[in-house]
Parts: sequence; structure tokens; C-alpha cells
Amino acid sequence: MENMVAVILGGGKGSRLFPLTKERSKPAVSIAGKYRLIDIPISNCINSGITQMYVLTMYQSASLNNHISNAYRFDQFSKGFVQVLAAEQTAESNEWFQGTADAVRKTLPHLGYKYGYVGLVLILSGDHLYRMNYRLFRDAHIKSHADISIAVIPVTKQDAPELGLLKVDETGRIIKFVEKPKTEEALAEMETDTTIFGLSPEEAAKRPFLASMGIYIFDPSTLTSLLQDDPARTDFGKEIIPQAIETHRMQAYCFDDYWADIGTIRAFYEANMDLVAPVPRFNLFDPSRPIYTNTRYLPGAKMNRASIEAAVLCDGTIIEGATVRDSILGSRSRVRHGSVIEESLVMGADFYQHGNDTAPRIGINEGAYLKRCIIDKNASIGRYVQLVNRKGHQEYDDPEGRFHVRDGIIIVVKDSVIPEGFVF
Repeated sequence: MENMVAVILGGGKGSRLFPLTKERSKPAVSIAGKYRLIDIPISNCINSGITQMYVLTMYQSASLNNHISNAYRFDQFSKGFVQVLAAEQTAESNEWFQGTADAVRKTLPHLGYKYGYVGLVLILSGDHLYRMNYRLFRDAHIKSHADISIAVIPVTKQDAPELGLLKVDETGRIIKFVEKPKTEEALAEMETDTTIFGLSPEEAAKRPFLASMGIYIFDPSTLTSLLQDDPARTDFGKEIIPQAIETHRMQAYCFDDYWADIGTIRAFYEANMDLVAPVPRFNLFDPSRPIYTNTRYLPGAKMNRASIEAAVLCDGTIIEGATVRDSILGSRSRVRHGSVIEESLVMGADFYQHGNDTAPRIGINEGAYLKRCIIDKNASIGRYVQLVNRKGHQEYDDPEGRFHVRDGIIIVVKDSVIPEGFVF
């Protein structure tokens, strides 16, 4: 779609995803063993015919830059590109991005605005897991003659207080927005008849609220005026959208399919664990809408006398005499004799270790036992290590910085070494 450019927001420090964001930006975090979070919106764009994309980042973008440059190379005769735009000092400003809207404001000159050739602008988040055909979103935006369209998803009363909620009239026009309503009264005021979007009366009763997905389509002149009229407004959800309801036509586009906000360790862990279910809610095996990523040219997974039950095994993995249940093993994972891995995500490694290497052996070594863990890349889990959170910590930080516990989930830091016999 040559009349649309996509802007993917890379987010800030990603502190809620620490320690996975200790050395990388949020969009560069691995998911499903072989992808990065950034692959999701980029793949959605490519599958929707959008091939001009900008990724806005501010923190630790080296890993993301490397991934994008290796993974997304369009034909030299096409106009397609994926370009990372990092926060920069200019004659007008020497500050970092102050929020989502401020990030777009400061990168407007790079989007071709001053030359007048940009069409509709699609703004996306870099840390959500879902599939959407943006063509349908665009068509609905054009048909409604809206200045701004916002993708929404019906949610339950239990989920609603943690999200930005929209209220619409019978035509789907947005008439009110509240960010994370704090009281029962404020929540009740945001109830909407979601049958107008095709939900059955039963489903509408279960999910009577519309949550913003943080996915927007802007008319370019509308986006420019909203961003430049008041530079003090730095965030779309908290400032730009509520203000624009009073002055512009805003339309809701209902998306009634799987969507997960991967903003916290718990959400990240649960989204990954769902992928090992017999019928996962997010289908990686859809040939019509593939998820693209960097091609690594690795051999298939190899298993020698291993016991595997409900697992995703990525390319280049070697499992020898071990047991793997309800887990994901990322590319180049190595699991040795007698190890047991349960309900865990092992991200694998960036390289194969040489046999004569004197460094600790990368991977899960003999007799180790892991349960409800996230093992970041290139980590070495020593022989007979037990990472099972015996004391049931919800939050914990290893004094030596090798691992952390968030929401009861153990996260071993990238490149860390857990010594032989260690028990936690």
C-alpha cells in the first residue's frame, strides 16, 4: 500500500521487561525461540502490503539495528524499507523522546512530511503479539471519512481497569476515552454495546468494554497539526487522543482475535507458554500470513534418546538424553544428559561453542532441573543445577546479578553462568 507508511514505536527503557531488556531494546527481545518482538508488526505490515516502515527507538538499539539490517532486505527495484530512527540531537531539540507522540513528532522530518508525499500514517507498538490485516483497517478508515482511526478489542470487566478504554456511539464513532479507569463509577461509564461490531449478545455481555490496542491510523495533516500545535503533549494515549476527540472525527475499528500486550515478564512468559499448547491461540503455522525473521541456515533440531512432551524445538537445537515438557527451546539450544526442563523458555545461543573452548559450556548441562524459567541467550546452566524457586519468591534479585525473579518466574540473564550444583 504505497499510500500508507508505518511507524513502529520501540518504547522506552522497557523496565517492566527487565532483565530481558538489560542489554537490548524491547522490540529486540526474543519470542517463540526464533523470532524477535519487532518481527510481529513488521510481518503484519508485509503481509498487508505495507513495505515502508520506520522503527523509532531510544535505548540500546544496536541489537535491533543488527537484526533488522540482516532480516529485512527488499528488492532493489522496490520502494520497500525498514529503517530504524533513533532519538537524536538536533538544532530544535537536544532531548530524548519524551513519549510516544513526542517520538513521532521529532521524527516527522524523516517521514517525508516536509516534502508532502506521505499518505496515511499507521502507528504501531513494537511489543504486541497478534495478526492483523491492516488493509481492512485502512479500508474502514477511508470508508468512515475519519481523521483518526483506533483499533480496539472487546475485553471483560476484569481486564478493563488495566487498559485504555474507548466509548463509541452506534456508528462506531469514538466519543470518550479514559486511561485505566480507577473507580467503579468511571468503569461503568465506559460500557459499550459491542454488538454493533458483530459480537453475539452473549459475547457482548461478557466483553462490554473496548480497549485501545495502541494501533492508530492518522490522516497526515491531522497528525501534523496535533503534534505541532502543542509540543507539551508527549503521549498519544494520555494526551493526544483525549484532546482530539473534541476536535476531530475518530472512529473505532474492532479487532476480535488473539492479541497480547508483551509489556511485562508475566505477559511475556504466558504468551510464550501458550505457544506449546495443543492448539495455541496464536498460530505460527499459518502459511498465508507467515512471521518473518532473520534466516540463519541452521540444521533441524536433533534428539538422541530424549523425552519430549508439548514442546517447540527451534532449528539447530541438540537434545541428548534429556526430558523437555511444556517448553520452548530456541535456536542453537543445547540440552545434555539427565536434564529436565519444564514450563520454561530457553532462548538458545547466538553461536555454536567450539569443542576446545575453555569457557563454561553454554546450554543446559548434565542433571540440571529447570521449572518456570526464562533462560536468556548464551547462558551456561551448570551440572546438577536446580532452578525451581523452592521458597516461592515473587520478586528476587541474585546478589551477583546472574538471575532475577519477577512474578514468580526465574529469569537467567544473558551470558550468565550458573555454577555446578547451585540450587534456588
